[in-house]
Amino acid sequence: MDIDPNAPRNGAVPEAPVWKSTVVGHHRLRHDLAVIRLIGEFVPFTAGQSVEVRVPQFPGLRRRLSPALPPSLDGKLEFHVRTVPGGWCSGGIVADTAAGDEWTLGAPAGTFAIDPAGDEVVMIAGGTGLAPMRAQILELARREVQPPTYLFIGAASPRELYAADMLALLAEELPWLTVVPVVESLEDPDRPDEWYERSRVDIGFAADELLYGTLADVIGSHGAFDRHQVLVCGSPAMTRATVERLLGTGTPAERIQFEGG
Repeated sequence: MDIDPNAPRNGAVPEAPVWKSTVVGHHRLRHDLAVIRLIGEFVPFTAGQSVEVRVPQFPGLRRRLSPALPPSLDGKLEFHVRTVPGGWCSGGIVADTAAGDEWTLGAPAGTFAIDPAGDEVVMIAGGTGLAPMRAQILELARREVQPPTYLFIGAASPRELYAADMLALLAEELPWLTVVPVVESLEDPDRPDEWYERSRVDIGFAADELLYGTLADVIGSHGAFDRHQVLVCGSPAMTRATVERLLGTGTPAERIQFEGG
C-alpha cells in the first residue's frame, strides 16, 4: 500500500494554509478610514471574496476583510478599513498600522462574484463595501469584453465619498462603467476632519452629479432589476434596507448577491 508522507498522522487535522504580507503603505483618508497596501506572498482568492486577517497589534484576533484589488501574482494587496463604533481592532488598524508591519492572511471565502459573460451588472456599495466591488471591476477590466456595469456608491455626505477621485478616473478610463454617487446629505458635517483636508484633490464628482437619498431609496426609484446581476455590499443596516427595497420593487431574489447583511 502506498503511503503519502505528507498525510496527517494519527488523525491530526492539517493546518489551514496562511500567507505573509508586509505593509508598504498606510494612507489615512478620513478620521475613521485608512487604505492599507501590502506586498507579499500570493494569496489565492478570487475577486469579491474576503480573507482572514491577523495584524501584529492584535495577534490573537482574526478579522475578515475584502481585498480591493483582484489577485496579483506579484503579491500586491489593498484593504479599505473603517473604524467600527466600539471596535478597538478596526480602530487600531486605522490609527496604528505602519509600513513594515507583517500581516498574516488566510481562509479566502465567499461566492460574491459576477459572471463576466452574463447580463448587465448593478453594483450597490455603501462605504468600504466598495472594496470587493472595485476588485471585481478591475478583474473585469482584464477581459476583452465586459458587460455594462453600473456602480452606485453611497455615503453620508460628499466628504465621506472617500474614493471619489479614484472612481471618477475609473469611469473616465472604462467606457463600460458608470459610477453613480449617492449621498444622504448634500452638506458635509461641521466638524473638521484633518485627514480629509490632507488628502483633498481636485478630482471627483461635481455637486450636480450627486444623487440625494439613501442607497435603498435611490435604487428603489429605478424599479425592478429583473435582467441584471445585482451585488450589494455595505453595513448590515444598509444591506438589509437595500435588499428589501430591491425585492419590494420586483427584483428576483436569485438575481441578488449581498455581503454585510
